[in-house]
Amino acid sequence: MRVLLVIDQFDDANNGTTVSARRLAHALHGRGNEVRVVCCRGDGTEARALPSGATDGIVRYLLEPLRIPGFNGIISGQGMVLARADDEVLRDALGWADVAHFMLPFWLGVRGKRLADALRVPSTAAFHVQPENITYSVGVGRVGPLNEAVYAVFRPFYNRFRHVHCPSEFIAQELRAHGYRAALHVVSNGVDPSFAPRALPRRADLADRFVVTMTGRLSHEKRQDVLIDAVRQSRYADRIQLVLAGRGPLDERYRKQGATLPHPPMIGFFAQEALRDVLAMSDLYVHAADAEIEAIGCMEAFASGLVPVISDSRASATGQFALDERSLFRAGDPADLARAIDYWLEHDDERATMGLAYAEAAKAFGLDGSVAQIEAMMRQAITETRFAAAAGPLPALPDDVEGAAYEQ
Repeated sequence: MRVLLVIDQFDDANNGTTVSARRLAHALHGRGNEVRVVCCRGDGTEARALPSGATDGIVRYLLEPLRIPGFNGIISGQGMVLARADDEVLRDALGWADVAHFMLPFWLGVRGKRLADALRVPSTAAFHVQPENITYSVGVGRVGPLNEAVYAVFRPFYNRFRHVHCPSEFIAQELRAHGYRAALHVVSNGVDPSFAPRALPRRADLADRFVVTMTGRLSHEKRQDVLIDAVRQSRYADRIQLVLAGRGPLDERYRKQGATLPHPPMIGFFAQEALRDVLAMSDLYVHAADAEIEAIGCMEAFASGLVPVISDSRASATGQFALDERSLFRAGDPADLARAIDYWLEHDDERATMGLAYAEAAKAFGLDGSVAQIEAMMRQAITETRFAAAAGPLPALPDDVEGAAYEQ
């Protein structure tokens, strides 16, 4: 199967969507599929109208970045780049593909989908951008009507597809509630098998500390500020070393906020191998986000044998991973998070036992199984499109379809 992924940002893996796209591409390639990607060029890479080779076996069709006056600073501040759609490049890429998989609902995706339909190229989509990812960035994440408006803006794009991948049941329910009509395939993004429990000697500077780690973009909706305040309020603040694995627009703010902790937080982006080492030296994982579609970082942590402590926010799917109430805290409440951290610091034996239980639970979210289900969704789209070409258009989806028959 020749699979074309369409995503604005592919090579700079500083956000969960790009990380998931890269893993999907390489896993599909590893299963014997040919994979190409339409994406924006990275810094210092010359844009081209023809495929460019890559040492990882994934061919890129490279596009120029899209400049939006008044919004460029917000977009770049989030570590993101949007691609300028080029019909010549898209037609070339789509002409090669058996199926195109669209991962973002922005200008590139919208134009690419219209061309795919015109060329009768089978296509599927994934829902990775939660409205709160946008509204929190401009300081209005808790304004419900604005989040509703973003769902409405995205809806026409997703309703052009018959099959949409949803990384969690939480986001699938949100899409149904907001009038999305596609068949929704609820499939985890999947955890890379390299994340597994392992022993790694502590660095000398961490030998006598309790290491608490959180992975994620340093942005408003991820709420690293709550975690920093929780460490400050912990009874054991003088023993805790906080690690914030990520980068983003709030980097400097969090450095200043954490500067007065007994042990200022270690903040920075870690490539996958380095992140595995960080997790292997950690004692506890915290996921404080107010909004989250799934949270691959949390999954990688508990697959590595760490007990997670997770926000119970109603706008986050990550709470689904908690095996009991000890792994939950009240969203946005640093005092309640400090309580949970102190509990696990004081109960080493329980933490060790639950760490094994979480590592076992993570096996249900393995990358190989997830990719097999997404691959099956793509093959179904190919079959339906071929049927439509032979027998005329498929009947329209009814307005109340929930896609239950297609869920994995």
